[in-house]
Amino acid sequence: MNQLLKIAFASALVSTALFAAPIAGSSPTTMPKVTGPVPVTADSFPFMAASRNLQPLDLQKAGFVEEEFIISGNANVYDWAADGSLSVKNSNAPYATRILVRRPADRAKFSGHAVVELLNPARRFDWGMISGYLRDSLIEHGDAWVGITMPASVKALQKFNPARYASLSFANPNPSESCASGFGPNAAPSTADDEDGLKWDMISQVGAALKSKTGLNASYLYMTAQGADIQTYLAAIQPHAVLDSGKPVYDGFLIKTPGGVGRIRRCGAAVPRNDPRQKIANAGVPVMLVVAQGEISDAYRRPDSDEPNDRFRIYEVAGAAHIDKWAYLDLPGFPDQLAATGAPGQGTPEWPFNVRCTPEILLQDLPLLKYVLDGAVANLELWASKGVAPPKAERITIKGDVVTGGVRNPYVDVPADTYLTTNAGPGTCRELGNTIPYDWARLEALYGNHKNYAEKVAQSVDRMVKEHWITESDGQKIKAAE
Repeated sequence: MNQLLKIAFASALVSTALFAAPIAGSSPTTMPKVTGPVPVTADSFPFMAASRNLQPLDLQKAGFVEEEFIISGNANVYDWAADGSLSVKNSNAPYATRILVRRPADRAKFSGHAVVELLNPARRFDWGMISGYLRDSLIEHGDAWVGITMPASVKALQKFNPARYASLSFANPNPSESCASGFGPNAAPSTADDEDGLKWDMISQVGAALKSKTGLNASYLYMTAQGADIQTYLAAIQPHAVLDSGKPVYDGFLIKTPGGVGRIRRCGAAVPRNDPRQKIANAGVPVMLVVAQGEISDAYRRPDSDEPNDRFRIYEVAGAAHIDKWAYLDLPGFPDQLAATGAPGQGTPEWPFNVRCTPEILLQDLPLLKYVLDGAVANLELWASKGVAPPKAERITIKGDVVTGGVRNPYVDVPADTYLTTNAGPGTCRELGNTIPYDWARLEALYGNHKNYAEKVAQSVDRMVKEHWITESDGQKIKAAE
């Protein structure tokens, strides 16, 4: 049996609580029980398997394998006070989730670095949004990728394959507790069978298993996601999540689109926008924010820092929209979406939304955000493992149609197109970018001929590579595309 993540316990492990109540310091993270890899057959396979996503990925051809494991243990449910302190609301409640692991088939080719993604549950099923951006680069560099299922996606997995995912559970240890089911003065009180707050210890325990010698044996773990979960973990849990060695479970954080922290548990108090807990500071490990021009806000902005306990960077990417086609590469294919939800997938694989924009556009394929995210991972790895500080970027300033600052790039500094970072229309349209090509007359007026244009692009690319904004490999791709 494959030994990845397999922990040899003779009997089921009953985990102890990660923290004591009240929490005054850090206790070693409990090792969970790991079951798997779960066998794959013609009729039973992982949800979000690489070969079945909107853009299938041939991992075998790339020299990688994909394996699924069931992670189970016991977790606490916390309360989070305004002063940032944690206390235990309910202790030692059982949970079970699943993780999807992609790693080099030859262990000798594993870099030792693993990106751990909190899978996006926005559509009520697992979606590897960040892996869509990063997957090519991670394969190229021999890094592993691990996706963790969050509580909101469990029911979809169990509908997709009741037998394979029967054991998954985030059962509420206090199901009779009533709280508002939504927001606002008219939100009705409700109870629930599931407790979202069990995920925090689960995330730490997954990390401990991935670093174990009987597991992935990763030397460094980097958490990534878009949404409130990663920021909430960073602010509330990261200061307490350590291994037996005293080192942190997660060695760095890559956050796309910082939007603030969320509730610590289902009935926990919402954290106000002006609350100090919303600010990212003193994480103890490197933290990098990658923010598209189309989503900049003063809410997350603060100075960059090289202080040992507060290593921090913000990369605002000039010309980039909030989301593009790359985010949807690892969205599950439409047949699997139907099996998981009972409803057809939104739109089409080329346009995965139920509504069109005004005027109609294509899903933008500009790889700018993808390349900057690739570069951010490379920088994060160097910062965490070798102490090499990454470059700093000015914040973006927008005055009329003039955009200055941010991570500069050939797409905006040597343009052949107009890049819009938002669009008119319903739903997601305001988050989508659009590319409008220049006509030949404008291109000739700007550059004279294609050779001049290509030389200017190459100069911009070479600067980005030299200053460590993008990887050398991605720089070569930009040049080849011109």
